[in-house]
Amino acid sequence: MIHDGASVSYFSQPALPKADAQDLTRVADILHRRAGIVLGDHKRDMAARTLGLRAHHSGLGSVRAYLDHLEHNPLVDEWDRFISAFTINHTAFFREQHHFHILAEFVKTRRKPISVWCCASSTGEEPYTLAMTLHDACGQSDAGLSVLATDIDVQVLAQARKGVYTLDRIKPIPPELLRRYFLRGTGRQSGMAMVKPVIRNMVTFEEVNLVAPSWPINQKFDAIFCRNTMIYFDKPTQTRILERFVPLLKPGGLMFAGHSENFTYLTKALKLQGQTVYTVA
Repeated sequence: MIHDGASVSYFSQPALPKADAQDLTRVADILHRRAGIVLGDHKRDMAARTLGLRAHHSGLGSVRAYLDHLEHNPLVDEWDRFISAFTINHTAFFREQHHFHILAEFVKTRRKPISVWCCASSTGEEPYTLAMTLHDACGQSDAGLSVLATDIDVQVLAQARKGVYTLDRIKPIPPELLRRYFLRGTGRQSGMAMVKPVIRNMVTFEEVNLVAPSWPINQKFDAIFCRNTMIYFDKPTQTRILERFVPLLKPGGLMFAGHSENFTYLTKALKLQGQTVYTVA
């Protein structure tokens, strides 16, 4: 409270429950079993604070009680918030732009229907970029074009479905595509932009855990984008996921990886075709 600009008093934040070494070992095991995520030693301080925050917000008195709550209730909604807290949803429109040039030229050689799977869609920037690329490359028609966008984090999926972004977030989009595919907000929506229905309707958002025993997917794809996602997994998990992609690719289909990812030493099922672009061996 401020009195005449002279004095200020601050309300102290409540102390968060502390995570001990046993809690950190346990959460690393839980994350690996549930989501395939590898929690490195360099993330122990982050993990301890995250656990304390989640235990506090859940109204539980200790980190141990919080982890007990999760393990005893495998379907509770808190699992979504827990997983979300340990994943980094860094994304952008037209990130690693060369991939979208490759995709545009590739789909011009393909017969419709054309489908693309975005495996880690986060808040939607990547799948909407894919939809814009397909629409623009295929004569500005959405007929026979689709993008499946999946993520383990249901919170970012809910945000992605809205297709609403700040003007700062849409800066990487080329001006001609911005005019064609976005509506600028006015009034209370000033400073925001929305993806037009022609693009939003091309994208289907679904929850998928890449390390789950089975995926709720019953189609094949011309291309699969799995970029900057494998960094969360150990090498055996990476290999299993890559080899599960292979039967989901149409003949001649492409798999796109992140700029820092190299999968040539993990599996013989895929071969490098270009800069972080793979095809079935």
